[in-house]
Amino acid sequence: MYRLIFILFTVFFATTVHAQTKRFQFSAQKMGSPFGIILYAPDSSSAAQMAHDCYRLVDSLVLIFSDYIDSSELNRLCAQSGSGTAFKASPALFAILLRSKQAYELSGGNFDITLGPLTHLWRKARKSKEWPHPDSVASRLALTGSQFMILDAKTREVNLLKQGMQLDLGGIAQGYIAQQVLDLCRQQGFHDVLIDVSGDIAVSGKPPGKEGWNIAINMPGSKQDLQPKHLLLTDRSVTTSGDVYQYFLYDGKKYSHIIDPRTGYGITRQVNVTILANDCTNADWLTKACSLLPFRKARQLANSLGAELLVTELKNGKLRARYTKGLSNYWSK
Repeated sequence: MYRLIFILFTVFFATTVHAQTKRFQFSAQKMGSPFGIILYAPDSSSAAQMAHDCYRLVDSLVLIFSDYIDSSELNRLCAQSGSGTAFKASPALFAILLRSKQAYELSGGNFDITLGPLTHLWRKARKSKEWPHPDSVASRLALTGSQFMILDAKTREVNLLKQGMQLDLGGIAQGYIAQQVLDLCRQQGFHDVLIDVSGDIAVSGKPPGKEGWNIAINMPGSKQDLQPKHLLLTDRSVTTSGDVYQYFLYDGKKYSHIIDPRTGYGITRQVNVTILANDCTNADWLTKACSLLPFRKARQLANSLGAELLVTELKNGKLRARYTKGLSNYWSK
């Protein structure tokens, strides 16, 4: 996820508010992007300790989930693909794989973490600026499909049936980690908190004296221009997917980093998809699935999970916005 959502504040430094709490802000480079924490605490010592515990949790999960770290648990699992040998997953890895498999089924296959062979191919293509041969795309597409990832909930065992399968949690892990960090803060008694994982945002409570957290969203295709309406959120999560930062220009078309599981190629619509959900994990993967679905089906999928959907698209130079009915309850006044 890349920064397509902005947090708006009229004050950017710690200020004293009611109930003798102060605003503290922390940022650290995690997963290749800024990981921000804003929380209200009675003193700097307790705030700093909470932030330290949060980042320690992030580091522990990254070592499990990352496909960039050769020794990660995820990559050790993938190394056994096609061997016929079950892999005993840790509780954390099994939990996110189970959520991912459920997302695959709920989305009709439009969200699929087994696209790893293709995401690796397109990462190299964007870096080298060389369009991959169609045969390379087809051969990697043949290695995908979450129906070939078998999970045993009783034993936490995982079987990847095809040799060469590679899992990529990039479409769900940031939201999952943001939610885990928010839950940790709540457990430790911090209730007015915002977690920002490069645009995957999870909030608890609200800044004291405010009606909620004020969130702005990018215009499609723009890094700086913001949509005129802002969101006002409490105890919700929001994330946006688009093609501002990762894409491939080829033969006059702009291919997004969001890959269509049916073709192996990135989608070409210039569209931003924003999801509001009770859980940041759902918000994260829903943006990917809904980017591939027609609006009517995307709306049905979001509504089935109690989420709200906003789709903004540039078509022939004109901005078009479509959204679920309940989203109007979250516009800032």
